[in-house]
Amino acid sequence: MNASTSSANSLPQPRPNEKPLALKTRLKGPIESMSLLRKSLLFAELSMIAYNDDAEVREAVAEVGFDNIHFFDNDGSQAYEISNKDDCVITCRGTEPNEWNDIKADANAISVIAETAGRVHSGFKKEVDDLWPLMEEKLEGETRTLYFTGHSLGGAMATICAGRCHLSKIKAFPKELYTYGSPRVGNKRYVNYCQIDYKRWVNNNDIVTRVPPPWMGYRHTGQEIYIDSHGKVRQISGWRRTGDRFRGFFRGLLKFQIDHLSDHSIRRYIDYIANAVCNEEGISREELYAQGPQSDL
Repeated sequence: MNASTSSANSLPQPRPNEKPLALKTRLKGPIESMSLLRKSLLFAELSMIAYNDDAEVREAVAEVGFDNIHFFDNDGSQAYEISNKDDCVITCRGTEPNEWNDIKADANAISVIAETAGRVHSGFKKEVDDLWPLMEEKLEGETRTLYFTGHSLGGAMATICAGRCHLSKIKAFPKELYTYGSPRVGNKRYVNYCQIDYKRWVNNNDIVTRVPPPWMGYRHTGQEIYIDSHGKVRQISGWRRTGDRFRGFFRGLLKFQIDHLSDHSIRRYIDYIANAVCNEEGISREELYAQGPQSDL
């Protein structure tokens, strides 16, 4: 496997109390052949992988079915290109609570003029500006099916990167974009300017999906896939959505949790999507685990 870095120290390092990776997906062919939920589970796991140290990332992607990895890093902005003979996936690394660069990006909600159209979140744009020249050079001449994914800040970055890729001079074209717990990225003109097949996962009270607020001009885009307070994939809106959020909030209080924060966990997204896969395919969790690289979940 290959990794692109300026020094070995720039690679993601092990963190205290980091949970070991436990993956459920093993590729048996091109990603395009998978169901929506199977793809959603795969990309959620790849989004989680991006948080871990380099050694674990390399081991995990090999178990899933990827044999190449390329690490992008510039001024604290980070992403991975993970690929095999069929597919290429760009997964952007999300918010790290102890990383000042990420905190600044999340907090800076001032919008600026985008390169394409409309206005975009300046903090997220800065993160992508640091990485895009490296990605563009790497993707030049890419012919495999290309996907973008990310969780939290990584979801915002993946959204902007996919848009730039779509409109750039390079031949690589984003097939699909999957995000989990992504904040709003830009104003209405910006998010509607570039049409990409975008699946945007939202878990009940995940607070990050509600910022920056609409009154500042920010909008979501893509096909929202909502997970309700019971962890079920449902399409509900209006007062029913409001009621479901209240149920999730009070259920969290009973567990001494702040639901708005706990619902943002990428591991919680993965757990609920895995349940949805089992329900759709009529299999047990044990059978799902047996299909993956590990069976110790």
